[in-house]
Amino acid sequence: MLNEPRIYIQVQSTYVESQSQPEQQRFVFAYTISIRNLGHFPVQLISRYWRITNSDGHRTEIQGEGVVGKQPLIPAGTEYSYSSGTILETPLGTMEGHYEMIDHEGHPFRATIPVFRLAIPTLIN
Repeated sequence: MLNEPRIYIQVQSTYVESQSQPEQQRFVFAYTISIRNLGHFPVQLISRYWRITNSDGHRTEIQGEGVVGKQPLIPAGTEYSYSSGTILETPLGTMEGHYEMIDHEGHPFRATIPVFRLAIPTLIN
């Protein structure tokens, strides 16, 4: 359908060794998310939901308004990127979630954030 929102989400994560303290089970990860609006009309990101799972199976859920203090309007054919981070108690984990968004007519819809891995480089084969 011509006016149906089409959102593509890409994630890049990195281990932040300088802020981590492995001996205290503190592993810091940064991630950059790019949200591409492939539709024909602008969309706005309203809120986020995250499920963070460490390698011990411990899950944390986080939700809130916007991302990094903003509720960005993403025009058709453009991309919005931001960086953030999280702390795990293990050297390996995953994140996944969704954004609650609204289309150009004010109708809500959900954009899924695909699962991505958080891992210190020595664990990646």
